[in-house]
Amino acid sequence: MDINNVKDPLRFRWRQLLNYFFQGLIILAPITITAWAVVSLFIYIDNILPNFIHSIFPVFYKPDENGDIEKIPGVGFLVITIIIILVGYVSTSYIVGKIVDFFGHLLERTPGIKFIYTAVKDFLEAFAGEKRKFDKPVLVSVDAPDVWRIGFMTQESGEKLDLVDHVVVYVPHSYAVSGIVYIVPLEKVKLLHHVSSTEAMKFALSGGVAELTH
Repeated sequence: MDINNVKDPLRFRWRQLLNYFFQGLIILAPITITAWAVVSLFIYIDNILPNFIHSIFPVFYKPDENGDIEKIPGVGFLVITIIIILVGYVSTSYIVGKIVDFFGHLLERTPGIKFIYTAVKDFLEAFAGEKRKFDKPVLVSVDAPDVWRIGFMTQESGEKLDLVDHVVVYVPHSYAVSGIVYIVPLEKVKLLHHVSSTEAMKFALSGGVAELTH
């Protein structure tokens, strides 16, 4: 009996099982991580309102025999979502907008608090709202003449930095939430007119694995 003939089928089966394992991992991992992130976010937001009300008015949310606050699942999430929508709607009026701007300027001038407030505000405005910054996907050459990185033009002029005919480009890192800011001459930047900002960000964060559609 040839031992090599016995080993080859076993090796083939182990290799096939390993391929099945990685194929299953590729299918299940994104689904599981996405579901975990969504459920965790839902639970976190859903617990904000009951915990807040309990800390101020303990009568409304009484703890049970285990010390847990009694609440109806989903109510806190729904109420907070409605509050956010109402605040966004009311803030569009002229008077409320001026009041929000007043308190915003006040917080921006308060020592200590201004760093937290401005950092959170700028971060959120970069992705949403009327002052979105990551809405101009570009190709930028910073390493070599024929080497390009995908990024986002965040400022169309570097004049305030004494760099005329320069632009500010943010280049995100793959598989990370960090990135690098480059100030480069305008001729080193190519606007991606046929690529959406969402596709460009997904392409950059995925290490170029995500497909671009026109």
